Formats: sequence, C-alpha cells, structure tokens
Amino acid sequence: MSDFSFQAKEDFSKAKQRAMFESIMKLLKVERSELLAFYDVKELLKPKRESYLGMRTIPVDKIVGSEGRYYDFTHSFLPKKELLRNRWVNIDKAHLASINLPPIRVFKLGGCYFVRDGNHRVSVARTQGVEFIDAEVVELDTEISIDPSMTREELWMKVVAYEREQFIKYIQQHDIGNVLNLNMIRFSAPGRYQEVISHILVHKYYLNEGKEEEISMKEAARSWFNFVFSPIIGIIKRERILRRFPRRTPGDLYMWVVKHWDELKGKFGQDFSLEEAAMDYSSRFGKNLWARFWRYFKRID
Repeated sequence: MSDFSFQAKEDFSKAKQRAMFESIMKLLKVERSELLAFYDVKELLKPKRESYLGMRTIPVDKIVGSEGRYYDFTHSFLPKKELLRNRWVNIDKAHLASINLPPIRVFKLGGCYFVRDGNHRVSVARTQGVEFIDAEVVELDTEISIDPSMTREELWMKVVAYEREQFIKYIQQHDIGNVLNLNMIRFSAPGRYQEVISHILVHKYYLNEGKEEEISMKEAARSWFNFVFSPIIGIIKRERILRRFPRRTPGDLYMWVVKHWDELKGKFGQDFSLEEAAMDYSSRFGKNLWARFWRYFKRID
C-alpha cells in the first residue's frame, strides 16, 4: 500500500499543478476553467419536474458541475486547494488498489450531471482517465440542453436565445408580430421576454377599462409598442444612456427605467416625468468612463 500512497500523493500534486495552469489560462482568456454551480444553473433553466432514476453508469466527461463544491475544483474537476489533498489522496489510493468505492450522487440537468456527493471521486476519476462512474441519479426536466464545455456565460446566452424563440412563437400565435419591431426588442438577461408579454397584457387591461367592447391583443400590442416602449427607447438613444451600461441592450434599459419610473412616481407623485426617471436611473446606476477604467485595472491588478 506504501507504493500506492506515494503514487497517490504524486497524482494529487500533478493534478493541482494542472489546476493552477488552467486558472492561469483562464486569466489569459485562453480557457475558461470555472466549474458550474448547480443552483445557479437550476435558477437559469427553471426545471419543472424532478424524477428519481436510481442507479446508473454515467459518462465522467458529462459531469460539469457541483451542488456545493464548485469553488474547490476547476471545470475539468482538478483540485484547486491544498486542503483537498488528504481525502483526494486516500480516494486515489483506493482507485490504484482497485478497491470499489460507493456510487456518487448526482443531479441530471440539461443532459449533463452535477455532483451532490462524491466530488473527490469524480476528480480522481477525471485525473486517472476513467470514462464511466456509477451514480445515483435524480433528473430535473428542462428543454434546454447543456454542452459539457459551456461556461456559465455561454449557458446564460443560450437561455436568453431560447426565451427569445419562445417569445417569437407566442407573438406569432397571437398574430401580433407585424405590430412589433422585433429587432428593437432584445435582451441580455433571462426572464425579460416573459416580462414584455406581461407588460403588453397589463397595458391591454388598462386600455379595456371603461370600454364595452374588449380591444384585441394586436391593438394592445401596437399601442404598447408605439406609446410605451418606443418613447422610452427614444429617450435612451437621444440621451446616449446606453453608453453607461456596457454590454446591455436598449431593451434592458427599457425594463430598468420602467421599474425605476414606477418607484419614483410612488415617492414623488404621478407627475414625475419619464425623461426625468431615465436620466435619474442613468446617473445613479450607470458607469462613467473613469469608473469603467478603474474597474478594469482593479481586475488585472
């Protein structure tokens, strides 16, 4: 067993060195090495159902994240911290001695797996080139698939793209696509497209107040786009507010300004103007050029 002990210690040191190299490559933007956090991904994908699949043999390279130890390992499940050494070495010794270890426990989400229990076992398996591992699996249902090489940002963008597809299907079903300029209605964060539908429905509700005959969804959508959405986008463009919000879209600013305007009217009265609300939001939450430079230099310091 002493030979296994020496080899296992060597294996950990090599794995930790590789983890350090991955982190350096990440800083150089050659490779992204963050392990996905299960609850962050769950919040993004919003699964509707959960089912127990029992014992399965799963591909190790499809394990992309962890429930609680995502900060201890790289995207390739290499150990990042020295405090992992003892447990990691003991598991590696068992592997070298061909001792059977208990199955790991995982969530299956989007076609990939997230470790609930057994992070060190997965790390050793990845390091030793093991292709499959026994696991107790609980599956969470979602229509969005995950690619094993995805970063959180890439998954975020995929969710936004999926939600846009669903939004377009919705407006086609309700025959309102020809009254909306879809090129103007774009977002950089999940959940916004569903909010747009809610805004149109609320606008429709107010338009129908006091009317004997209910107006159509198309008429409500046209009114919302022409008299609510477009004027706000006009202010955002005219005042060049978007420059203070890097990597955001005019649609993002529309959502934030509308909410901010509602809060300000609650504080200062209904006469508080939309343009004042937009400028107030920009001055409070926007980044000026100096702040963006300072943030950049702090990040690379």
